[in-house]
Amino acid sequence: MSKTAIDTGILLETGTNELEILEFYINETLKEGEEPVKNYFGINVAKVMQVIETPNLEPPESAPHPSFMGTIPLRDLILPVLDLSVWLELNMPKTERDIVIVTEFSKTVTGFLVSGVTEIHRVGWGEVIPPTSVISQSTDSIVGLVDKGDHFIQLLDLETILTQIEPASDLEMTRADREYKVLVADDSATIRMMLEQNLTAANFKPIITNNGSEALKTIMALKAQAEEEGKEITEFVDVIVSDIEMPLMDGFSLTKNIKDDSVLQKLPVILYSSIITKELKHKGDSVGADLQITKPDLHTIPEKAIELIEGSKD
Repeated sequence: MSKTAIDTGILLETGTNELEILEFYINETLKEGEEPVKNYFGINVAKVMQVIETPNLEPPESAPHPSFMGTIPLRDLILPVLDLSVWLELNMPKTERDIVIVTEFSKTVTGFLVSGVTEIHRVGWGEVIPPTSVISQSTDSIVGLVDKGDHFIQLLDLETILTQIEPASDLEMTRADREYKVLVADDSATIRMMLEQNLTAANFKPIITNNGSEALKTIMALKAQAEEEGKEITEFVDVIVSDIEMPLMDGFSLTKNIKDDSVLQKLPVILYSSIITKELKHKGDSVGADLQITKPDLHTIPEKAIELIEGSKD
């Protein structure tokens, strides 16, 4: 698949709760002598720079991780290549027809070796099935499934993979003078844990949810409780922090629901993603997001949240 083919994706409308995914597959040998079977996966097209032929790398002896295959030059870049089958524990037979998907997100360019690509699909987040407990236990990099009738596409959170290969270093956190309550929505267990730790250290009390749909149900329940007790919603939650890409309901749709509500609209909303392009920034602005940041800057969320909360009280 050429770079041009990737560039021709449809610009999705704000609030449609949709995304475009590049479907690819990894062959797996289950039994010696038998034909390998295909395992289908998907990633957000917006994160894909291009697809290239395999560079036929041999992993160096001093590899920092078993999936690391080495580096290759691309334009003016030197990018690492990771064998995705190693990370996913699939016995992938290597061939001359393998390809590398070159991605750019979280301020990082990385190549991922896979067996091949199929096509681009436009899907609604409502169609994305949250991963089963079996899949969640095997790897938290799979954040959802898309049923294509004859097979399932497993949606991969590549940020989780990179985070676990190269954990972020400890950074000094800003701490609020008093405890604030924050509702967090993210489908990645790794990111949820990181945010919970950082926010707790900054004197926040986190309310953790797994996706936009669950977050909306939670905030509506808190709104009902506040009305029943005759209290302000800010006595139950001070700020919303949400990923953009999530099964069932994405961060844009969650934000639109919050900002369209006369009671909830006063709550600041921080959205984040591995990529914040001009188009995504426009979408976030159009649904009323107060701030949008990239995942490499997640450590700044406590400080930014404090500024938004205290600024709204002026």
